[in-house]
Amino acid sequence: MLQEILARAPVYLLVAVRCFAFIMTLPLFSSRTVSRIAKVTLAIYFACLIAPRLSASSGAFSVYATFLTPEGTFNLIFILLLIGEGLIGIIMGFFINMIFSAFSTAGQFFAFQMGFAASEVYDALSQVENPLMGQYLNLVAMLVFMQTGCFRTLFSDGLLASFDHMSAISIVEHNEEMVKFLLMGLTKLFRDAIIIALPLMGTLFLINVAMGILAKASPQMNLLAEGFPVLILTSFFVLTVLLPYFINFADSSFAIAFQSLGNFFRSLGGGGGS
Repeated sequence: MLQEILARAPVYLLVAVRCFAFIMTLPLFSSRTVSRIAKVTLAIYFACLIAPRLSASSGAFSVYATFLTPEGTFNLIFILLLIGEGLIGIIMGFFINMIFSAFSTAGQFFAFQMGFAASEVYDALSQVENPLMGQYLNLVAMLVFMQTGCFRTLFSDGLLASFDHMSAISIVEHNEEMVKFLLMGLTKLFRDAIIIALPLMGTLFLINVAMGILAKASPQMNLLAEGFPVLILTSFFVLTVLLPYFINFADSSFAIAFQSLGNFFRSLGGGGGS
């Protein structure tokens, strides 16, 4: 095994760079609480599993055969290929991050109406300042992601399929398709966030309208002091009732995202190798 790695060191390095960039931008693994040594070790492990499947005569990596020197020496072209492989891993991790950002964004939408607008704390998963409800939805989505096997599918089908269809050359040849794919992910982010937050936002809106009518009818009632506890209790009740539907929506959202990612890989058709 070691002799094979040394004989094909440039290919192993290209694979390891993509795996490392993907892991560094992936939710949960991108957190600073995960050791950098563990990330590097995991990238090397995946490179050792994936690299023997790749061939320089066929597939997406066949375009690299004309750029790799027989001696395996470093040059400017090889460094550019390494940068391209790292960019592919970053794009894939960024797309997965957009899926989870939909749940954090949904929490931000209705946190202000709940009265939790000032309760922003550092979120270790997304590594940004996030309201408490955004962190709650993000954690539930992460549990669904791990429990339903999507995490295993992401590496076995997503990362592995990217080596069958994508190369650093395909980024240059299909840059328009890449931009459209990322813009589609951003559009889906806000659409899913609205779908998740709309039931609770609508309920809180009706409560605010009802309290406004009561305050107008009876100005002597101190509805400002009573309004926030009512909003918070109602919000938690609605979240508890909608939790099964939220889990089903998260599961279907992950399935649709992986399907669109696979369709995007297949649309490239091997990049420059086709």
